[in-house]
Amino acid sequence: MSLSQRVVIIGAGIVGTNLADELVSRGWNNITVVEQGPLHMPGGSTSHAPGLVFQTNPSKTMTHLARYTVEKFLSIEKDGHKCFNQVGGLEVATTPARLEELKRKHGYASSWGIDARLVTAEECFKMYPHLSDMVLGGLHIPTDGLALAARATQLLIERTSEAGVRYLGHTPVTGIELDGRRVTGVNTPGGIIPADIVVSCAGFWGVELGAMVGVDIPLLPLAHHLPNGMNAELPILRHQDKGLYYREHGGQYGIGYYGHRPMPVVAASLGLTPKEVDEQNMPSRLDFTTEDFDPAWKESQKLIPALQDTEIADGFNGIFSFTPDGGPILGQPSHLDGFYVAEAVWVTHSAGVARALAQILTTGRSEIDVSECELSRFEEVQVNRDYVSETSQQNFVEIYDIVHPLQQRTSPRNLRVSPFYSRQLELGAVFLETGGWERPWWYEANKDLVKSLPPSWKPVGRDAWSAQVYSPISAAEAWKTRNAVAMFDMTAFHRFEVAGPGAVGLLQRLTTSDITTKPGTVTYTLLLNDHGTIRGDIFVLRLDDDVFQIGANTATDLAYLTREARVQEQNNPGKWSQVRDITGSTCCIGLWGPRARDVIAGISTVDISNKGLPYFSLKKTIISGIPVTMIRKSYVGELGWEIQTSAEYGQRLWDTIWQAGKLHGLIAGGRSALNSMRIEKGYRTYGVDMTTEHNPFEAGVSFAVDANKKDDFVGKAALQRLSSQPPSRRLRPLTVDDGRSMALGKEPVFYNGKAVGYVTTAAFGYTVNKPVAYAWLPGGLSEGETVEIEYFGKRIRATVQAESLYDPQMHRLTQDSLPSVTRPQALVKSRL
Repeated sequence: MSLSQRVVIIGAGIVGTNLADELVSRGWNNITVVEQGPLHMPGGSTSHAPGLVFQTNPSKTMTHLARYTVEKFLSIEKDGHKCFNQVGGLEVATTPARLEELKRKHGYASSWGIDARLVTAEECFKMYPHLSDMVLGGLHIPTDGLALAARATQLLIERTSEAGVRYLGHTPVTGIELDGRRVTGVNTPGGIIPADIVVSCAGFWGVELGAMVGVDIPLLPLAHHLPNGMNAELPILRHQDKGLYYREHGGQYGIGYYGHRPMPVVAASLGLTPKEVDEQNMPSRLDFTTEDFDPAWKESQKLIPALQDTEIADGFNGIFSFTPDGGPILGQPSHLDGFYVAEAVWVTHSAGVARALAQILTTGRSEIDVSECELSRFEEVQVNRDYVSETSQQNFVEIYDIVHPLQQRTSPRNLRVSPFYSRQLELGAVFLETGGWERPWWYEANKDLVKSLPPSWKPVGRDAWSAQVYSPISAAEAWKTRNAVAMFDMTAFHRFEVAGPGAVGLLQRLTTSDITTKPGTVTYTLLLNDHGTIRGDIFVLRLDDDVFQIGANTATDLAYLTREARVQEQNNPGKWSQVRDITGSTCCIGLWGPRARDVIAGISTVDISNKGLPYFSLKKTIISGIPVTMIRKSYVGELGWEIQTSAEYGQRLWDTIWQAGKLHGLIAGGRSALNSMRIEKGYRTYGVDMTTEHNPFEAGVSFAVDANKKDDFVGKAALQRLSSQPPSRRLRPLTVDDGRSMALGKEPVFYNGKAVGYVTTAAFGYTVNKPVAYAWLPGGLSEGETVEIEYFGKRIRATVQAESLYDPQMHRLTQDSLPSVTRPQALVKSRL
């Protein structure tokens, strides 16, 4: 974008002022910040934020956003007054379960490059002498500390004002001006402020700002206990077993508490910010509810016995923003140009989020992957107020809980179910929810098959953590898929339709492949940004000359395609294309395994040989009177198809295939078995294995880039530059040497005693009879090299393998005649 863009930032809190500063540092100079409160103390969450910055998080993105925030705040200083007190952070465990959790968190720190150390109880007592002997150990991170957010905000206002940023205090926003689908200004009592870009950094007022332009902002303001101080000397620490944290507050100490009931707030009910705001009177400071804090006070006195002779000096309930998945909200809606949001951002990540958005505005891409923060990540069902309220309150209650990666919420559930749902219930499906969809993880009906497994397929025992949300039935389902046939519910995978005279040009411009193939062709391809890194991978199915179906990962892909189609039509009205989500109106069964053709032969006369329906092709046909589209592709590395139909035929399609499959040993398989076979085959998952931080050469998907494509496409020039550079890192498969020790993802990987990478996805490979993991590793590591995965503080030896572990020649996907799979595949045993 041009440096002359007129930018209006709504909100002069820690996010808005940091964003102004980041834009100024990149040469932008036409910036106005409007704030409804007084600039010296706006009265939002920044004005009372506790300021604890614990950087380590299960999310790499959130950790890196926090790390930059620390770096930025350390650099903000004037007249000896600092904005960050780097006293370090200590998390203590008072239960054996929490002690194990701290080991896992130490692994996150190693994975994401944060200096951290597990410490004994004795070391905790030395750092914090007032702790009781109930402490069993802790995690110490020396670079954590206290962010002085209010001071940082004032210094940022001062230095950006000197650089030309205009600040307007006591200026509420009453509306946002639009010209069609583009913002043109911000309405205030003093008139309209013209703007090319409007960024809402309004914090818990963001819902109201979004409503002005028809954008649902899925956040919920909640009140949170923040006593202002007490007459004692307390360290800065977290006692997550009881939902507590402690921080210094001037000459006193403050306690924060997450163990009380959620207290939702409607921001609009707070009214306009008064002209006079101080530490005792601000919109985000509500009356203290002593009865809610009593349990926290009792637990604090147990943890720190010195508090037993003290009293609470002051307290209040401060308002913070929570979201359905706990992450911040960043980006722009697909239907508007020039309107961006940076909401539900805590001080911990404030400067990092501001830099990321500044990079997006100025270069089109954040250096840190922010896919999991995108406004567009939410499905339609996840932005209604009932869903936002319930799930955000759950996140408040569980914020310090020990949460398993596959842990499921109990409510809301059954929001989206496939037409096969009743049949799945009959088979005893165990469901996991994603994006509102209920997806079978395994089927209890297959329990007896575990007894019939050959010795090389018998599942091994697991540790208590990896045994959660797991069943040995998954091994049986993988075995039946590899040796007979299984059907999988693939309905929840995103399907979009792109149609119209501009469809070919749109997809040709956005993808790395040549999609000007004949109708009936399937193409796996990438979506890149201008820097040549991956913003998504999709399947493009050409149904007709101007009609395509897209198999995508997330709702963000839909937002991107929709926006680009609109931009293309604006530039060339004759090249319009309609992009619509057809996922809910369709359903899909994956029928895979060496006997898949036998099943179809009994219910259809269509030619499904390699000649009649080659790999990566599709055909519209009839199965027992049901109109279907058969797509020759597979997520498990076996012969078969995705069979799609419209939702009203779904149950009949299931029943028809089920009956025809009985003679051939057909079972229903769940997502757990599918995930194991996917990893064995080496298929990547976008957002987990690869993100916007990675290019195709590093991620092992350069085969999806058509080197002979003559048409220009997004990222082509950058790819040509990257192709001449050897990758400094690569996504590589690992197998665990002892054949049983598990990893679940995000664990650090060590080489010669040094952390050099991290695990992305992992599963037990039932076919290869070993745990398998994919990990980002230095580019120079070769097949056969030995590395170590750290799992709960223990090092597990693993071996770097060649791709792919299962059927690297693709015979099982492409040949007409297939043998059974009765023994593990050969793997690299020694250094090559």
